[in-house]
Amino acid sequence: MNLLIYKTKSELLNDMADYIIAIAEKAIAERDCFNFVLTGGNSPKELYQILSTTYREKLDWSKVYFFIGDERNVPPGHESYNGLMAKKSILDPLNIVADHIFFVDTTLAPEKAAIEYAKAISAHFDGADLAFDLILLGMGDDGHTASLFPGTTILGSNEVGVESVYVDKLSTYRISFTAPLINKAKNIAFLVFGEAKADALKHVIEGDPKTPEVYPSQLIDPIDGSLTWFLDSDAAQLLDN
Repeated sequence: MNLLIYKTKSELLNDMADYIIAIAEKAIAERDCFNFVLTGGNSPKELYQILSTTYREKLDWSKVYFFIGDERNVPPGHESYNGLMAKKSILDPLNIVADHIFFVDTTLAPEKAAIEYAKAISAHFDGADLAFDLILLGMGDDGHTASLFPGTTILGSNEVGVESVYVDKLSTYRISFTAPLINKAKNIAFLVFGEAKADALKHVIEGDPKTPEVYPSQLIDPIDGSLTWFLDSDAAQLLDN
């Protein structure tokens, strides 16, 4: 695990953009494609905008396939739909073609949406191991990541796949990658900034013993890949080391 701590959000985001481009270039050189899983919420929006503007000419974006790591059970046009944020901030600005984007079909019931999304991912990998080149993750101030929320049933899943999960605290369903699917990735990167995340981050990184049912981000531990935390000093302020 690598912890990278930055004094400013600007430094953090630009370094993370460089990190993404380096992994993408390596994947494209090796296999002529880059399988890239985006995270939702507001935290990555500025990162996506940097990639689609300042970094636009640094990569052959036509070789990139985009996925969404988790989705809210709202219509595709809803302002809270993670896919819509990604569409506006990176996919449309880069003119990514439709067959290189994998959205969750939330017009379906949550369980069916998860099943169909998993099928689409499996078809894309065409029998190859379901190991994404890079999965981006955020972390909530309750320690959740993707839609792996404290106390939810998906935390106990052993399936390498996508599942629907009911989140009591939000009174709604979500569709999410399971921890075993995330942990198969070649590279996983957390983007965490802000003082509000400091307490949860300390528990996630330094908690002993681990309590993933309380701080689900502790479940993220790649089998054979790298894990990097991109943090600002506000989020990292309570860490001992």
